[in-house]
Amino acid sequence: MGAGHAGLAASHFLSERSIDHVVLERGEVANSWRRERWDSFRLLTPNWQSRLPGHRYEGPDPDGYMTMGEVTEFIERFATLSRAPVRTGTNVTSVRRTDDGYQVTTSRGEIRCRTIVIASGACNLPALPEFADAVPDSVEQLTPFDYRGPGQLPDGGVLVVGASATGVQLAAELRRSGRPVILSVGEHVRMPRTYRGRDVLWWMDASGVWDERFDEIDDLSRARRLPSPQLVGTPERTTLDLNTLASMGVEMVGRWAAVRDGRALFSGGLRNVFSLADLKMERLLDTFDEWAKTHGRDAEVEPPERFAPTRVPEAARLQLDLRSGEVIAIIWATGFRPDYGWLDVPVIDAKGRLRHEGGVVDSPGLYALGLPVLRRRRSSFIHGVEADAREVVEHLARQLAVRR
Repeated sequence: MGAGHAGLAASHFLSERSIDHVVLERGEVANSWRRERWDSFRLLTPNWQSRLPGHRYEGPDPDGYMTMGEVTEFIERFATLSRAPVRTGTNVTSVRRTDDGYQVTTSRGEIRCRTIVIASGACNLPALPEFADAVPDSVEQLTPFDYRGPGQLPDGGVLVVGASATGVQLAAELRRSGRPVILSVGEHVRMPRTYRGRDVLWWMDASGVWDERFDEIDDLSRARRLPSPQLVGTPERTTLDLNTLASMGVEMVGRWAAVRDGRALFSGGLRNVFSLADLKMERLLDTFDEWAKTHGRDAEVEPPERFAPTRVPEAARLQLDLRSGEVIAIIWATGFRPDYGWLDVPVIDAKGRLRHEGGVVDSPGLYALGLPVLRRRRSSFIHGVEADAREVVEHLARQLAVRR
């Protein structure tokens, strides 16, 4: 289910094993890349990391970052090369367990199957706080699904909520358009774009950090909830952290905690939030340095470097009157959640997450791909799905053999 990079990778390995299957897609191939990104969107990963089974980036700019259109074309090309049996425009409305497998109800009829691979993604719906309903009607509210560019907003200030990759990118874009921007900052992952002359994601790859398996992580639930790192893909390979945004004139406030009488209330403690993110970044850079030293790679890269601590505002405000007209729009960059409303199988936990062990869902014959830290830390990235898909399909094939 799903004809994005994860579903198509699963199809590749199913075809390799001559397992009859079909790929159901509610829209078009690479639908979320086409329909659910803003206009200036680029991948966070460099082009040389864009790879799927038997298919990789071969263009003239390996160190660049694909645009939305280029990602769509890359995935479409993979679907064509792999001859994936995709049925587009097929919306799944129900999946039920049967004696020997599953009954799938779609907008184009019924399908019976022994196994299912759920590859519909982890970002189907925006995750909004309950108090979003208490925001005055005079303030326009958008999610990254709605936002396309600064031009669609009326003139005035914008409050961006969330300091992950999406939040910092949208805050920077809006500020460059000349608008006053306030950024509400909670837990975040700080990273430089480059470190010691190499893309930071080269270090993640080379040092093995991204290869850490789900069964080796102490707090797996927390690892799966971490926000995306503060990165942006630009031709200049620039770092986009909170210091950069502050230098641009973006105002920082704490995590948005509540709405009371038309006022947004923000938590204090920005100093602690910043210090924790800085500390974690330093530990990660120490890991890279130790790997380079241990593996004799120091001579190939530039000397170790460290970065200035995140600057704490002298007096971050704790509330904002949403009725004053200072802010005319709010963009909720507060993350996403999967949509399993169609899954009539008891495999969803109290928080709406799929119960699975490395992609093997808690129901015989049901599998998942493309979720954060599914089998490795790299699982949700395009280049991370190949190993996951191979192993999940291996498990699926063994189970089919046992049933036979």
